[in-house]
Amino acid sequence: MKNLIPRDISWLSFNARVLQEAADPSVPLRERIRFLGIHSNNMDEFFRVRVATLKRMIELGGKKGNMHLEENPQSIVEQIQTIVLDQQNEFNRIWQGILKEMQQQGIYLVDEKKLNKQQQAFVKTFFEEEVRSNIIPLMIESLPQLPYLREKSIYLGVVMRRQDTAYQQKYALIEVPSRIIGRFIELPAPEGQHHIILLEDIIRFNLPYIFSYFNYTKFESYIFKVTKDAELDIDNDVTTSIVQKIQKGIKNRRIGKPTRFVFDKEMDSGLLEYMMKKLHLTRMDNIIPGGRIHNFRHFMDFPDVFKQKRLRRQSFTHPELVNTSRVTDIILKHDVLLHFPYHSFNSVIDLLREAAMDPEVNSIKLTAYRLASNSKVINALINAVRNGKSVTVMLELRARFDEENNLEWKELLEEEGVKVLLGMPNMKVHAKLCVITKRSNKKTIQYGFVSTGNLNEKTAKVYADACVLTSNRNVMADINRIFKYLENPSKIKYLNSCKTLMVCPTSMRQQLTQLINTEIKNAKAKKKASITLKVNSLSDPQLILKLYEAADAGVKLNLVIRGICCAKLKHKKWHHDVKAISIVDEYLEHARMLIFENGGREKIFISSADWMIRNLDHRIEAAIPVKNKALCLEIKDILDIELKDNVKARILDNNLDNNYVKTTGRKVRSQIEIYNYLYKKIKPAKPAVTTPIPEVQEIVV
Repeated sequence: MKNLIPRDISWLSFNARVLQEAADPSVPLRERIRFLGIHSNNMDEFFRVRVATLKRMIELGGKKGNMHLEENPQSIVEQIQTIVLDQQNEFNRIWQGILKEMQQQGIYLVDEKKLNKQQQAFVKTFFEEEVRSNIIPLMIESLPQLPYLREKSIYLGVVMRRQDTAYQQKYALIEVPSRIIGRFIELPAPEGQHHIILLEDIIRFNLPYIFSYFNYTKFESYIFKVTKDAELDIDNDVTTSIVQKIQKGIKNRRIGKPTRFVFDKEMDSGLLEYMMKKLHLTRMDNIIPGGRIHNFRHFMDFPDVFKQKRLRRQSFTHPELVNTSRVTDIILKHDVLLHFPYHSFNSVIDLLREAAMDPEVNSIKLTAYRLASNSKVINALINAVRNGKSVTVMLELRARFDEENNLEWKELLEEEGVKVLLGMPNMKVHAKLCVITKRSNKKTIQYGFVSTGNLNEKTAKVYADACVLTSNRNVMADINRIFKYLENPSKIKYLNSCKTLMVCPTSMRQQLTQLINTEIKNAKAKKKASITLKVNSLSDPQLILKLYEAADAGVKLNLVIRGICCAKLKHKKWHHDVKAISIVDEYLEHARMLIFENGGREKIFISSADWMIRNLDHRIEAAIPVKNKALCLEIKDILDIELKDNVKARILDNNLDNNYVKTTGRKVRSQIEIYNYLYKKIKPAKPAVTTPIPEVQEIVV
C-alpha cells in the first residue's frame, strides 16, 4: 500500500536509532561499544528471520501459502541491501571514532602485526595452551562440498601461497572458537594501559605454525560469516507431536539457505568467488562487504577496562509492598501496578513463592514465553508442586531462538509433576497471565497478574514493562477462560466469552476498532477526542488506516512507538499534527499502554500485544483495562513524561529521518524522569542507589 511504509524498511530505521546511541558522545564509551554489538546482533536476527521470509515470498511468486505477503518483496529486498550498506558504512565510521577515543584512555585493540616481543611470546603460548586443540583447519579445495558452517560463528578464510610462484595457492577455513575461549584476550601491557587482541588475530599470528607442513611461505586471512534462514518450519504431519516437529525444525535450521554473506572487503577475489560459488550466492544476494572485524555482537562482552563507569539506578520495591510480609495480602485488597525495571521484579517472584508455601493455595496457572537461564519463577513453581499444589504452565515452545531452552524447561517441569501445555500448531501464546486459586474460610479466592513482559527476572532489569497484580474477579474469570481454551484448543467459545480482558485473536481487533470509532464520532461532534498509544510496533494495515481516519476527523493522536512504525504520520489535511516519537535509551521500551479519551470517561489498558497482524490474528494476547483511578493517573503521568522527552526521543516521520526532538527549555530524559517520579512515591524517600550495569544481552528486536 502506497500510504504505508514497508515493515522491514521501518525496522531498519529503528536499528539506525540503535546506531545513533553508539554515536552519541554523551553515552559512556563501553556502552557505545555495547550499542554497536546490539545493532550487529539485531541485524543478524533480521537477516535470519525477515530477509529469509522475504526471499520465501519471492520464491512463492504470489502464492499466499500460510504467510502474509508483502507487496513487491523483491523491491523491498533491494532497498534493504542499499540501506544495510549505508548503515555498515556508518557503523564503520562510528567504530573508527571509538577506537581513537579508546586510545586516548590508554586502551588499544592490537592486531597480530602490532605485537611487541613480549606479546608475541604470550600469543604463542596462549595459542598452544588454549587455542590449538580447539581448531581444526579444513582444506576446502579438496572437499566435494563446503562443510557445514555454523550460523553464529565467524570463520577465517586462509589463502596460502609459495614465495617462488603466484600460481600455487590453497584455500583453508578455520572456525574461530570464540564460544569456547571468548573473543577478547588481554595482553601484557605497560602500566596504565590495556592492550586487547581478538581471538582471530591470535590464530592469524600462528598461521605459519598451523600450516607448517605444507611449506607455504605467505599467508593471508579474511574474516567472514554466513547468516541463514532461521524460520522454524512446522509441518502438518499428524503422526508427529508438536515437540517432535520443533525438534526437527531446530535441526533443519542447520541447513537453512544463506540469506547474507558478510566478509572483509579486502578479501582475496579468488577466495570470495570460490565461497560465493560453494554457497550458491550471486551478486544479487545480500553480499555485504565490511571491515576486518565481524560478529560485533560479541562486543556486548567487551572487557570492562574503561575509566568511566556507567551506573544504573537500582530497582526498588513498590512502596505498597515495602512494609508488608506478604505481597498476597496487599493485592487481595486492591490492584498494584509494577513498572519494571524501576520497580523490582522480586515482588512477582515473592508472590509465586508465597503461593508455593501457602497451605490454602490449591493451584497456580501461568503462561511462560522467555524464561531466565536460572529461573526463580520456575523454581517457585517446582516448590509449589512439591508442596502439593496443582501447577499448570503454558510453555510456548516456539518463542523464537528460545525453542531449545523451552524444550529443556518442558522436560524439567514434567519431571517435577507440573502440567505443561504446549499451545496450538498455528498460534503462539504471547499473553503474560497468572491465576492463583486458594480456599479460605470456605470461599474460593483467586488472584494473579496480567503483564506486558516476559516472566524473566534477568530481562526485567533492562526491559521497561508494566504488570498489574490483581484479585479482580472479572479479570480472574477471563484468565480462567483463557486457560480452559489452552487446555481445550477446539473450544474457541472460551475465548469468545471473555468479558473484561481484550483477547486475541477473537475480540481485541474489533474492540480496538470500536474504541477508535468512538473517538472519531466524538471528534466529528466537536467533542474532545484523543488516543495515546504506546507499543513496540505499529504495522497492522487495518488499524493504521483507522488511525488515519481518526486523524482526518480531528482526533488528537499521541504515539510512542519504539520499533516498527509503518504509518505515514504527516498529512497536510489533518486537523492536528500527530505526535509520534521513538525512545531508544538505557532501557528497552517494551510496555504497551493505550489511552482512549472516550468522551471524558477514559479507557486505559496495558497489553501484551503490539499492533501487528501476527499479534492480533495469530497469537493469544491479552489486554487488561486499568480502572483504579490512582493507577490510571500513574499511567497517564508516565506517558506524559515520555511524550515530553527531548533527549532520547526521535521524531517518527514519513521520511524515516530519525531526527531528535528539539530540546527547548528543560531537558527531559524520560527514563530518568520516570524513575524519579516513581521513586518519590516511597515515604520517606531515600536516596537512589546506583549499581554497575548488569550484563544482559537479550536482543532488542
